[in-house]
Amino acid sequence: MRKGILGAAALILGLAACGGESGTTTGTTGATATTGTAAAKPGKVGVILPDSKSSARWETADRKFLGEAFTAAGVAFDIQNAQNDKSAFQTIADQMITNGATVLMIVNLDSGTGKTVIDKAKAQGVPTIDYDRLTLGGNAAYYVSFDNTKVGTLQGEGLSKCLAEKKADKPIVAYLNGSPTDNNATLFKEGYDGVLKPKFDAGEFVKGPEESVPEWDNTKAGTLFEQMLTSQPKIAGVLAANDGLGNAAITVLKKNNLNGKVPVTGQDATVQGLQNILAGDQCMTVYKAVKKEADAAAKLAVALAKGEKPTASGTVKDSQTGADVPAELLDPQPITFDTVKDVVADGYVTKDELCTGDFAAKCTEAGIS
Repeated sequence: MRKGILGAAALILGLAACGGESGTTTGTTGATATTGTAAAKPGKVGVILPDSKSSARWETADRKFLGEAFTAAGVAFDIQNAQNDKSAFQTIADQMITNGATVLMIVNLDSGTGKTVIDKAKAQGVPTIDYDRLTLGGNAAYYVSFDNTKVGTLQGEGLSKCLAEKKADKPIVAYLNGSPTDNNATLFKEGYDGVLKPKFDAGEFVKGPEESVPEWDNTKAGTLFEQMLTSQPKIAGVLAANDGLGNAAITVLKKNNLNGKVPVTGQDATVQGLQNILAGDQCMTVYKAVKKEADAAAKLAVALAKGEKPTASGTVKDSQTGADVPAELLDPQPITFDTVKDVVADGYVTKDELCTGDFAAKCTEAGIS
């Protein structure tokens, strides 16, 4: 088992911002004086998050950590959520630039919409950062994410281990892939296919039904998995691409008294996903330390807002254009029952959020204090 995750970094200055019903968070700062002369005021950063439905992380973690990082750096910012509306996504981008954003950071809804926004920003001299999801064909100035192929590898390895613990004989494995318009979903699948396909080919596991879930919609995922289980009642394992899809499968398994008997994977280390692990209904998730991702992206954005040209530590290849995009890729961590405590220790979720009601005893058992 991988060693525990490093504890949370020192607390950053509180967020001086306000959030309205539109899902907007803004922060403003003034120029500082140096030896009696006002220093040049840095530009403003606009951030567009994708939705609040596919994963809780966008509102509970990314908004918070990005806002804190910009506030600590003394850079004005505007964070809005497009709520999975492609038209709204483009409108928000236009308004941000009109309102003075000199840097734009986006989590695209799909590469087509993302590219349109990036092209418009470039035409107005506004550099862009792809946050978490690469916009294929977009040629953003930078890309910040996790090693998403490794995320999938960890999921495949986790499911394999859980099935081995169940001593399943030639288990049938179903796939609930992420959205077909999300490049990350393609990378996740590349990772878990790399682990599971050799087992299918060797006859160790049996490939079961597979579906890609449009827009990561958890309701659609539940419907799709119910159809899978009806067509193949002997499904013995579920490779679900994130915690939301995993929970959709678990809900169906509960209706059929199969929860805990059929291992299910996840990703994002959401409170719901971690509680499912504590309950024994989900075998693992993948923790992506969003604070580190947000801090890495904010560092690039702040440098750009100050007129600098920051250097990224690596590159990723855009599979559509063949271009190498400057990139910062962070390391994901597998989480099982024994390591749920590491996510709490890292400050990503709190004990109060996680250890409610019947989960209190499970938290004690898992060493969460």
